[in-house]
Amino acid sequence: MKLFGELTKGIIKENPVFVMALGLCPALAVSTSVENAIGMGGAATFVLICSNIIISLIKNIVPDKVRIPSFILVIAAFVTVIDMTMHAYLPPLHKSLGIFIPLIVVNCVILGRAEAFACKNNVGRSVLDGLGMGLGFTLALVVIAIIRELLGAGTIYNIPIMPASYKPMIVAILPPGAFITIGLLMGLLNLFKKEKK
Repeated sequence: MKLFGELTKGIIKENPVFVMALGLCPALAVSTSVENAIGMGGAATFVLICSNIIISLIKNIVPDKVRIPSFILVIAAFVTVIDMTMHAYLPPLHKSLGIFIPLIVVNCVILGRAEAFACKNNVGRSVLDGLGMGLGFTLALVVIAIIRELLGAGTIYNIPIMPASYKPMIVAILPPGAFITIGLLMGLLNLFKKEKK
């Protein structure tokens, strides 16, 4: 049951975006479409799982003085792998996500999980933590992107949803739309938690 809790905590209870307010830069920037959200979420999940594995394995041999630079080096290696893979096999998505793929290196969700969890736990628990946090991050991006793409373009995953007469709310796909959407979703989640108590 504890292992299941490690997997599910990142999805709602400790969601990196809606609860811990981590990784907001890519959440604001790439959630203009569902396609981008899935791409960024998948890339971040891959890096989270792989870096958690390696950091969990090397935690006892890395001196404290170089702990954080070592973690960043490990994360950067996996970001390079996902960046080159996306560039080779998914060039339109790679072009659409642009600089935000290399910036995964400094995503505080990933470094935070390395420092707070992977360097203190075994490989199995670290994998579950990375997977759960990655799924939670992806879920948050997709929910934000559905709202922004629907209101801002009248589509979801480039499929027209709104009637032809719908006039898109351009502000939804601009940065203010991202702030408003995330704020409203955080407020709703807090309201739901408050009523549940």
